[in-house]
Amino acid sequence: MPEDEAQRTPPEPLLQAISNLAQFHREHEQFYSQAPLRQAGELQAQSRALKSLAGRWSVTDAGERSAGNPFVGAEDLNAPGLVAESGILFMEGEDEPVELQRLKRDVGAIAQDSEQAGIWLAQAMEQAWEAAGLLAAYPALADLLGERHRIIANDWQSAGLLALVARLLRRALDLLGRVTFSPAALRADLGSERNAPAYLFSASELLDRAADLLAESAMLVHDNERRWRVFGARVRQLRSG
Repeated sequence: MPEDEAQRTPPEPLLQAISNLAQFHREHEQFYSQAPLRQAGELQAQSRALKSLAGRWSVTDAGERSAGNPFVGAEDLNAPGLVAESGILFMEGEDEPVELQRLKRDVGAIAQDSEQAGIWLAQAMEQAWEAAGLLAAYPALADLLGERHRIIANDWQSAGLLALVARLLRRALDLLGRVTFSPAALRADLGSERNAPAYLFSASELLDRAADLLAESAMLVHDNERRWRVFGARVRQLRSG
């Protein structure tokens, strides 16, 4: 390779490293352009369940506990159609339904996953930003520096969204923690101030916003697909030339 061309083109070890990034980070992002959408769907379903309960408890009158079989469903507390959709069933002889406990655990798991992914991605983009700046020394890549920095910017923005998702979900859990979900406690609330529906509606709204942000995060990462393809093709061209 002529000396002037060598000065224009990154050395082979650097090209190899860039090629590795273009392959494996692209594949990694293909996963993260889909996984948040699945989580968003889960949160939307959980939000609908909370809204159904809140809507029911906003209008129904507190009933009396049915005597006899403790597994009898609580007529006044169960929302129409919700048991079949979510499994959440209030029974006379039970406290908080296990399905509602599972809902909160699942929300907590998504919060933890989002926080961890956001922290890792933000740290990775700090390093990627510095590395991308070094590529400006090579004119052979000058026309692709916009593409590379757009990838980093999208991922960095996605990291911030994931951090916010974690905060929203944990605050939603805090609100749900204000409600005692035993039939006796709920009936006492229905017979007085009806605070439980208000907490559930607010928690569901936070879940909704978190779901929207997860979808936005996926869209940002998905926007990188063509950019990685173009960048990788140039690197292969330089390595073969």
